[in-house]
Amino acid sequence: MEFSVSKADLVRELSLAQGVVEKKTTIPILSNVLMETAGDRVQLTATDLELGIRCSFPARVSKEGAGTVPVRRLLDYARLLPDVDLTVKFLENHWASLVCGRSRTRIAGISRESFPELPEMPAPLAEVPASVLALMIGKTIFAISSEDSRFTLNGSLLLLKPDGMVMVSTDGHRLAHVESAVEIPGITGDYRALLPKKAMTEILKLAGEAGDDAVVKFAGDENHLFFQLGSRLLISRKLTGTFPDYERVLPKDQRNSVTLCREEVRAAIERVAQFADERSHAIRLQISPGEVKVFSSISDTGESEEVIPAEYDGAAMEIGFNAQYLLEFMRAVQEKFVTFSFKDPHSAAEVRPVGGDESYRYRYIVMPMRI
Repeated sequence: MEFSVSKADLVRELSLAQGVVEKKTTIPILSNVLMETAGDRVQLTATDLELGIRCSFPARVSKEGAGTVPVRRLLDYARLLPDVDLTVKFLENHWASLVCGRSRTRIAGISRESFPELPEMPAPLAEVPASVLALMIGKTIFAISSEDSRFTLNGSLLLLKPDGMVMVSTDGHRLAHVESAVEIPGITGDYRALLPKKAMTEILKLAGEAGDDAVVKFAGDENHLFFQLGSRLLISRKLTGTFPDYERVLPKDQRNSVTLCREEVRAAIERVAQFADERSHAIRLQISPGEVKVFSSISDTGESEEVIPAEYDGAAMEIGFNAQYLLEFMRAVQEKFVTFSFKDPHSAAEVRPVGGDESYRYRYIVMPMRI
């Protein structure tokens, strides 16, 4: 196989492919990217056996064929080349020869026959605006559990309906729920799937590259989910198991609410959290008419307190929270104001943005801490 390609095209697609490849693997071929000629394009394929990607770039193909090379080594080298075309040629010993200007390089590869086969995408079930899917991922991905033992919580629940889309993430201590009213052609009933966190991260990258008007063609089979954005295809294994009944967790009797300036409360929590316990990140919110006091203390380090003006006329109460949980929500929204709703200091609180984009509804449920 031999082809010529612009450095920019090669680096752009290799950057997307390498996101799928694990940094450390005991299977050498999984560190490689498969390069195959397809007419006047070269197709790249990478996988870690749980997640796979296919993307391509235009090329002047002199000789058809296929080969594999370590994706990170090729990408790191290509980034250092001048912004001109380079020629890639695979030799009979599976090595790849790269020629760019006065640079001559050879990279050791592995036989194409060793590369795992990826499943083919079935007929699309639906088409979803890429910008909407990316927005929903950005507002839920941080609430996914990082505990490997809680396998079904290592991703988000994706629910497609004819009149909208829902995404839910939880780690057992907090829950992020976002719902969009976008119409989804092709869906006649409810479609549910568990989407792994790594796949969500790569979808964000693909959506960012695709542009504001891009559409995601979505499909699924018994074991896999498929997301196609233009010439790029992401293939993910489904998470198995049953996602918790999140609707039972959503609070329904929140008698009290307080509205705060998002930037003010975010900055106050960040400062006060410097004096919170390093393991629990516990801070306290003392809510009283007209103000919210945010404070924390460690007996041998120090203490900090901030007062924020607030719209509140209910009974005074004090609630403990994990500061990191609140900060991650604050960073996921852009609206100027947020509202905390709560029943009492011992029940789950709901935080949501006020105003802003009415095309979606965003709710964040967080359990209080006993301090």
